[in-house]
Amino acid sequence: MIQTLADWLTYDLLEFSPATRLGESVDFFLYDTMKILLLLFCISCLMGCVNAWFPVERVRLFLTRRKLYGMQYALAALFGAVTPFCSCSSVPLFIGFVRGGIPLGVTLAFLITSPLVNEVAVALFLAAFGPEITCIYIVSGLVLGMLGGALLSRLHLERYLTPWVTAQTAGADSTPTAGGQLRFRRVVQEAWGIVRGVLPYVLAGIAIGAAVHGYVPEAYFAELLGGGELWSVPLAVVCAVPLYANAAGIVPVIEVLVAKGIPLGTAIAFMMAVVGLSLPEAMLLKKVMQWRLLAVFFGTVTLLIILSGYLFLFLL
Repeated sequence: MIQTLADWLTYDLLEFSPATRLGESVDFFLYDTMKILLLLFCISCLMGCVNAWFPVERVRLFLTRRKLYGMQYALAALFGAVTPFCSCSSVPLFIGFVRGGIPLGVTLAFLITSPLVNEVAVALFLAAFGPEITCIYIVSGLVLGMLGGALLSRLHLERYLTPWVTAQTAGADSTPTAGGQLRFRRVVQEAWGIVRGVLPYVLAGIAIGAAVHGYVPEAYFAELLGGGELWSVPLAVVCAVPLYANAAGIVPVIEVLVAKGIPLGTAIAFMMAVVGLSLPEAMLLKKVMQWRLLAVFFGTVTLLIILSGYLFLFLL
């Protein structure tokens, strides 16, 4: 329905041509803006209801005081794998986790895994590359999320969350008990406040992704990365960061790039970076992370993806 509305606004109301790059960019911008804002509002309402009606403190205590021996990161990665979100769509749920008091390392494990592994990516990978490569991809995506969350939790980076997140968390913890109708009204008001707070970052991030989506040709990357040299893996990851696409959009492109001669390991590393790292995601996360935390997060994930790419080259 959202795609139909975006198409109508772009091609019927605004009268852009679907055969032009500008038309594709505008359609992409309108679709993702509506989708992410709607998702952000709904998830903020959901997490607000959880905070208002359910004992989130128990979850927090369970994850922080029990000896789970790293299982909390596995649980977060598995939850990320079953949520069909792209990197930008995962950010609203990440905000909800932080506001609910879930440890930062656990939320980052979810944030890393969610765009990498989901049922859409698995189905497309299975159809394109077969069960063996699909299994390797799934396991590597889960391990990457677990390792990333565990490593980042060791650095105790909570102090580098923005004051906006701290205020949101304090407000959620200090909300007094009220009747059901009043509590729901407060939940909706808080959700709308979150949407207004991140709206400039959402629009800026999606605008960057829309421009790249419409104007960067696929053939450029095929020519750049087709040699198979060792430096092609980090180069593929660096080239992928400005892009913005979910697994459904990038797997067919990866299949084409592999058919054009790019090594499969390099192509998978490129895909991981496209769906797991992007400038639009960074623009959204800037609302909740200070620059130091944002740099550490992106640097850690980038390093893990590069190491995964070399592992793929060795195995495949």
